Amino acid sequence: MATLLTIGDFARATHLSVRTLRKYHESGLLEPASVDPGSGYRHYAVEQIANAQIIRRFRSLDMPLADIRSVLSAPDLQTRNDLISAHLQRLESTLTKTQSAVASLRNLLAPPATSPNIEHRSVNATTAISITDVLDAGNSFAWYQGALGELYAKLKAAHLTAAGSAGGIFSNEVFLEARGEATIFVPFNGEIHPRGRVEQRTIPKVELAIITYAGSHDDVDIAYGALGAYVTEHTLAVDAPIREYYVVGPQHTSDEVAWLTEIAWPIFQTRAHD
Repeated sequence: MATLLTIGDFARATHLSVRTLRKYHESGLLEPASVDPGSGYRHYAVEQIANAQIIRRFRSLDMPLADIRSVLSAPDLQTRNDLISAHLQRLESTLTKTQSAVASLRNLLAPPATSPNIEHRSVNATTAISITDVLDAGNSFAWYQGALGELYAKLKAAHLTAAGSAGGIFSNEVFLEARGEATIFVPFNGEIHPRGRVEQRTIPKVELAIITYAGSHDDVDIAYGALGAYVTEHTLAVDAPIREYYVVGPQHTSDEVAWLTEIAWPIFQTRAHD
């Protein structure tokens, strides 16, 4: 006959509270060896201590209960190890994001080493292949990558090449309401037949104040902040869509550290043109 522990003794043996053990029972993760039908008292087998300790460690690594249940019920060692490895990879990804956020906060708390380098540029109208859509700001990066890849694939299929850096135009609603119209475009020379969401359009001329941001887009708001402060302090801003130019981006390299993005804020014309 198996040696049974009361729920209290089992809690002491495993460092899992009675409340937690009840929760695990209700979820089917760790069911007692027996439950008294009259009193409802739970009893656990000595052999269950090892599983309880495993569960406790997985929970300390924030593994969801459903995933722990899958690990414990895995039909073989390889399946179990694959499930554990997948969770460890998610933890490593979270750790990388946390480290990046910490580094970003340290940079924000430290005084800037130099003043931001901001240039004024007049951009002429240009013919471009483009995709326009209503964008949710929270999904902007995935949308941008997908649209950019589609545009370059379209150019390649038509045996055409880009005639400049790809860019994006973002309506004020994208920033004010976290949802609004956005356009990704690639300048080119020639003609292309519209198909699906891809179209040919003329990107209008504009006067811009531009700051160049290096690296992944995680901290691009810092560049936006510096540029916004500049155009406000110099009373230059006009009510027109913000632009971005992807000088080096996913179409060039998967190394996000090497990316160069020009943030472009529309401004009043500040110099005479020929």
